[in-house]
Amino acid sequence: MDQEEIDKVVLTYLDKRGFKQTGLVLQQEKQQSSSKGSNASSTSQIDPYIAKQILSLSEVDGPAQYQEGYSKLRSWAYSSLDQYQHELVRVLYPVFIHAFMDLVAKGHIQEARSFFNNFRGDHEVMHIRDLQKLEGVLSPSHLKEMEFAHSLRQKKVGIKICQYSYDLLLQYLHKSQSITMLGIVNEHINFQVSPGQPNSIADDAEYVTFFGGDQDTANLLNQKEIHWGLLEDSLEERLEKMGAPSMDSEMADAEAREGELEENKKRSDVKQGTTTKKLKKDKVAGATAKAHRSDSVAASGAPCVKPELAQPVMPLEVEQSILEDLRNRVQLSSMALPSISLYTFINTHDSLNCASISHDGSMVAGGFSDSSLKVWDMAKLGQQNVTSPSQGENDLAANEPSSSAGRRNYTLFRGHAGPVHSATFCPFGDFILSSSSDSTIRLWSSRLNANLVCYKGHNYPVWDVQFSPLGHYFASASHDRTARIWSMERIQPLRIMAGHLSDVDCVQWHANCNYLATGSSDKTVRLWDVQSGECVRIFIGHRSMILSLAMSPDGRYMASGDEDGTIMMWDLATGRCVAPFVGHGSCIWSLAFSCEGSLLASGSADCTVKIWDVATSSRVPKSDEKPRSLKTLLTKSTPVYALQFSRRNLLFAAGAGSKQL
Repeated sequence: MDQEEIDKVVLTYLDKRGFKQTGLVLQQEKQQSSSKGSNASSTSQIDPYIAKQILSLSEVDGPAQYQEGYSKLRSWAYSSLDQYQHELVRVLYPVFIHAFMDLVAKGHIQEARSFFNNFRGDHEVMHIRDLQKLEGVLSPSHLKEMEFAHSLRQKKVGIKICQYSYDLLLQYLHKSQSITMLGIVNEHINFQVSPGQPNSIADDAEYVTFFGGDQDTANLLNQKEIHWGLLEDSLEERLEKMGAPSMDSEMADAEAREGELEENKKRSDVKQGTTTKKLKKDKVAGATAKAHRSDSVAASGAPCVKPELAQPVMPLEVEQSILEDLRNRVQLSSMALPSISLYTFINTHDSLNCASISHDGSMVAGGFSDSSLKVWDMAKLGQQNVTSPSQGENDLAANEPSSSAGRRNYTLFRGHAGPVHSATFCPFGDFILSSSSDSTIRLWSSRLNANLVCYKGHNYPVWDVQFSPLGHYFASASHDRTARIWSMERIQPLRIMAGHLSDVDCVQWHANCNYLATGSSDKTVRLWDVQSGECVRIFIGHRSMILSLAMSPDGRYMASGDEDGTIMMWDLATGRCVAPFVGHGSCIWSLAFSCEGSLLASGSADCTVKIWDVATSSRVPKSDEKPRSLKTLLTKSTPVYALQFSRRNLLFAAGAGSKQL
């Protein structure tokens, strides 16, 4: 090996590592030495061992080094102690992604495809959408043209790791002489090293997320002040001022009567011991409900805020009806779970895309793939003659005796030119909104059975649409990566929220109507100020696309559900995860808080409804113990598409019945 070959190898290595200035200095020295004629004499003085080591530099970034280096790193991470394993395994995904892109960038296409196929199985559960995007990269030009790949190469990904795990990783990379892997780690990963014990995966709300997961931007935005709470002079506030004492006295009288009855039963025959035990249990449950009610009333003393948008005037009869419902509300807690009614769509032949339930459970709507919107009036169920449903006709049945589940009449709304993906009932009035793949939103009147307005503004399918808590305003989410705020009286949007890096899949209004939350396929949730249209919070922690959102009644907390079946509850004030709820085995299609905010209901594609204890989860500091569901309700092979708590705290659910019974 002569001097010229050695110089070429060294210059190539320096160029790969980014030491361009050093390479220029070496070239200048080489030219000076050549002019003095010392090149030939120096060749014979090179030690063979040094020449071998220098030659090995040219093989450091060879295709085989990526395959071998990653395989060894993977084996080492998975064989580590359980205490540190989950933190060390986090490093594998960014190393895998950048190793693949390095191979493609250097033109080793076949080796890159082999590497990708050999190890993609490790990451499909958490990063399937990222892998599907990168699967189409077949040349260096694809890397330059793909926005997703370009964003990954430009920014370092942040990974939280404890000090000991960090020391273990560096020690392994140096001892194993994994220069290629060490180069990727050094260039593309930013470690956030923390003292103490490793963090639990479930409690780490800042887990590495590539697509849209810029934690620095999130931290900056999450420092902005937001005003959570209820609107001034809300119905809840008025009820608390004028109706709460009388309700408490009624409950006290009822408990006194129960106590007298219990004493009488004690003096009676011994055979009535079972009844006495039951009465004791009822009394304890009543006392617990009362105590919890007092807590919830105190907790509901949320700060009052002024509306940022002009709010509609509520009709007097509607106001009186709502106050009556609030007075008769059932107080829920971990000891007093809600009654649940499930509406099942049958004979849908997989054409039902969405379902929606009115606030009192009297109306149920379904959006279908044939561009139709169908609305059932629950009050009319059972009034018609019961006949067998004809083949291919949609039917809606409640979980009532089979004698009442026959052919039902419904109102058919046609107007969309594509599948209907979302529907929502107006909180007040006979209005229904629907969104479709035809990029439009339509306003329907259930009283006139007609389409009133067609709202055009999005350029791609509209995945979700939701009325605000006070009606009149509504929000939409689209494939065009934006969310938009509309009013019923204008055909153009009032605000456009742009910032997500992928589809906006769901939207949810804040309780005071001043903020709007959006969930996206980029695995983040954002909170927007409706007045300014600015993003005021970014919530990072999910590992798959966000499918559902819910706001607590006092506006302090938000829940989000993703495609993997994970639910996270967030504190809007701080932007941090309060508690992760893990237990579902599939997508979370719907979330709903109870009216006093003590319980959270979740509906999933795994055909279950789960009830979670929000009050305990939000009060207890984070620990290694994960919050558990209070109750799991199984359906008869019915994925749950929609959940709705009525104003009296009854829980309604809806979904499409599966043939696999």
